[in-house]
This record gives sequence, structure tokens and C-alpha cells, in this order.
Amino acid sequence: MKKITTPSILFAAFILILTACSKDFDQATENWGPLKPTRTDANAGGWKTIILASGSDIAVPAPSATTSTEYQAELQATKQALSAVTNDQKKAIAYWSAGGVLRWNEIMRELVAKYNLPTVVGADGVTYPIPDSNNPFNYPQFPFSNPPYAARSYAYVTAAQYDALVAAANYRKTYNRPAPYVVDATIKPLVPSTDQGTYPSDDAVLAAATLDIMKALFPTEIPYLEGKAAEHKNYRLWAGATVASDIAAGEALGKAVAAKFLARFKTDGMRNAVGNQVKWDSLAKRVSDQGETPWISLEHPVRPPMLPIFGKVNPWLFSASMLPTIRPPVPFKTGSAEIKAQLAEVKKEASSNDRKQLAIVHYWADGAGTYTPPGHWNSLAADKFYQAQFSEVRTARGFALLNMAMMDAAISCWETKYTYFYPRPSQLDPSIKTLTGVPNFPAYTSGHSTFSGAAAAVLGYLFPESKNDFDNMAKEASLSRLYGGIHYRMDCDAGLKCGSIIGGFAVDRAKGDGGE
Repeated sequence: MKKITTPSILFAAFILILTACSKDFDQATENWGPLKPTRTDANAGGWKTIILASGSDIAVPAPSATTSTEYQAELQATKQALSAVTNDQKKAIAYWSAGGVLRWNEIMRELVAKYNLPTVVGADGVTYPIPDSNNPFNYPQFPFSNPPYAARSYAYVTAAQYDALVAAANYRKTYNRPAPYVVDATIKPLVPSTDQGTYPSDDAVLAAATLDIMKALFPTEIPYLEGKAAEHKNYRLWAGATVASDIAAGEALGKAVAAKFLARFKTDGMRNAVGNQVKWDSLAKRVSDQGETPWISLEHPVRPPMLPIFGKVNPWLFSASMLPTIRPPVPFKTGSAEIKAQLAEVKKEASSNDRKQLAIVHYWADGAGTYTPPGHWNSLAADKFYQAQFSEVRTARGFALLNMAMMDAAISCWETKYTYFYPRPSQLDPSIKTLTGVPNFPAYTSGHSTFSGAAAAVLGYLFPESKNDFDNMAKEASLSRLYGGIHYRMDCDAGLKCGSIIGGFAVDRAKGDGGE
């Protein structure tokens, strides 16, 4: 990556990536060729897992020998599938062979963007209906995939993918059953060959683990997700690179891994994150009792705050009891000279007609209808992972580290926001005109800044040659919120610092997971 030294140059360097960021699949990835990893990571079965005790935590039975009647019948079925491959199957082969982890990340971002839409006021003209996971097809459809929800979604999917692929790597090395084209040299596969075993199937374990997690996250998309998973798990069979028992073993393993993650998912505290009117009122009263101005919703009619109890969701990289020690310091008092100076700066920046600053504001806006700030960083990471030609398990490791850090950043940021309940600049000075709307939650600290500090720390570790680039990107993302008139500088600086600390926890984990 070219060295970037200023925010304006950074924006220019990455504007092409922006054009690929939308509700739909990133168009630039349609031309990705088959994955040819620079490192095979054959020993990944010994890497440290996240929820599984180890790569051998879930038992996988030994496969039949390649000389057995059962295997020979499967081999013939694979040859038949290859000889009869259809054009649609060839398209699926081309699509999925670029990397299953990368493709599922695209699908995730597409769905996050699709559901990242706040509800409109109800028929009474006063209240806003809330998505209901028990009735997901009712309006508004479940979920509202706002930034905290999205960060949690990316984290669960990618962490489960990583553990599933570590487990698959363990058993592939243990059993070392060769690929069909090694057993029968007449088979000419339509995907790059490998000298590693194919039992259990990487693609099947990945498809199954991902499907079960995403069904819980996006229940109205189950038919679509099932279709993608079926395509993913079967494409190597169509391409002559696997047999049916490889797929069956991978699918069983993937589902077992997903079940362990779903057990955590159901009890991590997310179900209580919305809170209720009594809780919302108590947050405001606590601040006003201290003689300070509490945050209020600037929407008309007033909208309930976004996930005020998300700060009590269980983090991945540190104990929940550590949150007060990570929490940024008390912000300036709302009537202080310091905040008046910060308000003047916000007004000046938001009133600027500087085209470079406006471009930065819009590039990092990541508002409704987008895949959110965590998705933006996932998109940038995906491009880097593909360029580096990471193996499937190494890509999954990178995404898991990134997304666990960003989910924990969301938890810490939201815990901070609702501890201090600090008003937005345009609440204290209504003459401030924002450039991106006003998010419906307190100001201090900046979510963009916290997400970006965490992401830059992780990606800078994974790609040390680009560390300065990622740091500059994080600073630019942070400043975009000041330029847009929705955050004070103190929000940005404190969020960036806190995110960097949380990203450091992910880096510490990475240094001891065996994947360096």
C-alpha cells in the first residue's frame, strides 16, 4: 500500500474502495480470481481457538479409506458431477473459489446495510415500533442493524468461522485423506490443487458454521442464506476437488461449532440492551442531578436512545469488570469555558466549505443504509486479505481479531456514552448545522473514533508495513465526525485512544495464538 501522510491524500487513495461500498456486493470483487494462498498454514489445527477448547474439541470420525468401496463410489459421483457441470455451477465455482471467508463477509455486509434502517414513527405519531426477534417478519423487520448490532454480528460470524476452520485443519492433518484428483489422476479439477487433505471439507465446515449463526442474526433471510450455503459447500464437488463424505463431515463439524457460539450468543446480555423508559429517564436524571445538561434526542417526535444498555454486553477480549478502567475520563462540564471553545471549533468546521473536508465527511459517514463503520473496516480489511492471498484460516483469524476488537470497542463506547449522557454539539448550540444528521445517542465518546482506533491497531499489527496508513485512516475517520458537526474534538480524541487500547488486547491475543 502506498504511504499516506495526510487525510486528504488518504481520501484520494481510497476513493475507489468507497465506490464499491454499497448495499450490494462490492462490485470490485467480482473479478477476484481463485485464492492461491502464499502460506498453506498446514499447522493451523494447533492454533489457539476462541470458544472451542482446542481444534480437537469436537470429535470427527475417521473417514473411509480411499481404497474402500464407499469411497470409490463417491469418487465416481464426483467425476460425474465434474463431467456434467453447468454454467451456473461454473459461476458458483468462480465466485466461491476466491475465498469462502471473504465471500461470506460480503454477504454479511450486504445484509447489515439492508437492515440498517431506523423505523418510522407509528400510527400514533409519537412512538417508534421496535424490531421483534420473536416476530421477525412484522414491521419493522428484525433486526435494525445499527452499529452496535452490526459489530456484534460481524464478531460472532467471524469468530465462529475461525474456530471452525482451526478444527477442520486439525482433522485434515490428522486423517490426511487426499483430494480426489490425487487419488485419480484423470480428474482435472476446476480449482487450484492442494497437497493437503480434504476431510473434512473447509468449505462445508465454513458454510455450516456461518449459516447457523447468520440465521439467528437475520431470520427473515433464511432461504437466501441456505441457498448460499448450499452453493458454497458443494462447489468443490462440482469442480472435482472433494467427495460427499468430506462435505458431510465438514457440515457436521461446522454445525457443532456454531452451537457453541450460539450458546454464548443467547446469554451475552444483548437481549436487555434496549432498556425501557424508566431506565432511560434514570440516565438523564443522574446527569441533571449533578447540575449538568443531559443528552436529549433531537428527533421529532423524540426517539428512544439507541441500545443504552449495550455497554453491559459480554466482551470477548477482556473481562466486563475491566470496563470502568478502560472508560475515558469525565468530559468537560457542559457550561465550562473548555466546552465553549470546543463548540466554537465544531461550528467552524461544520460551516467550512473545504471540499477535502466534505469529501472526508461523506466517505466515512457510514450512516443508515450502509454496512456501518465496522462494516467499512471489514471492507478495507477484505481487500488487504485478498491482496495478501491469505489462506482461509488466516483470513478468518484476521477478521475474528478485527471484529472481536470492534465489538468490544462498541461495548466500551456505549458504556461510556450512557455513563456520561453528554449532549451533542447541536443540542448545546442549535446554530450548528450538521452535515450527516445527528445520531440518536449521546456524544461522548465518538463511536467512529473508537471503532477506528481498534481496527487500526489490529490491521496495523497484521500488516506492519501499512501501520501508518491504517493509523492515518483512523484519525481521518475520527476527524470526519468533528468536520460533520456531530462530535466535539474531545469525543474524537478520547474514542480513538480507547479504541487503540482495545485493539491492543486483540493484538496481545494474536501474539499468542500460534498464527504469527
